[in-house]
Amino acid sequence: MAALLEVILPVFLVIGFGYLAVWKGFFNDAGVDGLMKFTQNFAIPCLLFRAISTLDLGQNFDLALLGSFYAGALTGFAAGLLGARFFFGRDWEDSIAIGFCCLFSNSLLLGLPITERAYGASALEANYAIIAIHSPFCYGVGITAMEIARNRGGSVASLPGKVLKAMFNNALILGISLGFAVNLGGVPMPVVVTDALDLMVRAALPAALFGLGGVLYRYRPEGDMRTILYVVAVSLILHPMIVWGLARATDLNDAGLRSAIITAAMAPGINAYVFANMYGKARRVAASAVLVATGLSILTVWVWLAVLP
Repeated sequence: MAALLEVILPVFLVIGFGYLAVWKGFFNDAGVDGLMKFTQNFAIPCLLFRAISTLDLGQNFDLALLGSFYAGALTGFAAGLLGARFFFGRDWEDSIAIGFCCLFSNSLLLGLPITERAYGASALEANYAIIAIHSPFCYGVGITAMEIARNRGGSVASLPGKVLKAMFNNALILGISLGFAVNLGGVPMPVVVTDALDLMVRAALPAALFGLGGVLYRYRPEGDMRTILYVVAVSLILHPMIVWGLARATDLNDAGLRSAIITAAMAPGINAYVFANMYGKARRVAASAVLVATGLSILTVWVWLAVLP
């Protein structure tokens, strides 16, 4: 009960405040769009840039950590794609969008604050190692699969260009890329710049959580409930269970295990809807799965916090 009250509920209360503010008309859709644009295009890229530019890459890029997490993520993508295609009869493009929902856990808006509240700020290094390649990996997989499906019978030579263009139009990936460039290049950062970035970083997660609540109110469930519940089950149960098994098999240390499991156990991120909307496929499933899984993850995260060392 202490874990629920002290770790999980404060995060979800901020989301709830955003949901309530939009529901009761205190904050309109234009405000939500502006807030999410600020967080996703500016504040969170600054957070990722600062974290990765100062991360000890040699120490934190642990093969057991990344292998466990991303093998689970890929399994989730395959389960979502094939389940949508063969269990629910969706076309291939819809199925890829649904698979992306099962692939893209909410590592930033939920994974970071819950890990920090549960284990302290020093526990976030493994989270940042996962997040450093999360958007590039997930968008790379999703965009490649979607472009292959859309390009049936077309030129294979144009495929890499389409994938790279779509990926590097994403502000999160730009923030990550610049962070790696500064880190690997040993580029010194003036104090006045780092102080300004830190101001942006402090606003990132609270503003994004509040805005997420408003987004979730907008995309309430409407139909397709069997498909939505399937996505929720893959995201909240299958992905973390696979990560748990692989992490134990590879003797991942406790700090890495906590970060990997908590990140894997998160609901699909709002980027699941962004991806579906980008291609105009399975938008209702994506938006509703984000909402339902975010609500249910209060319980599943509570269970994992009780199980983890």
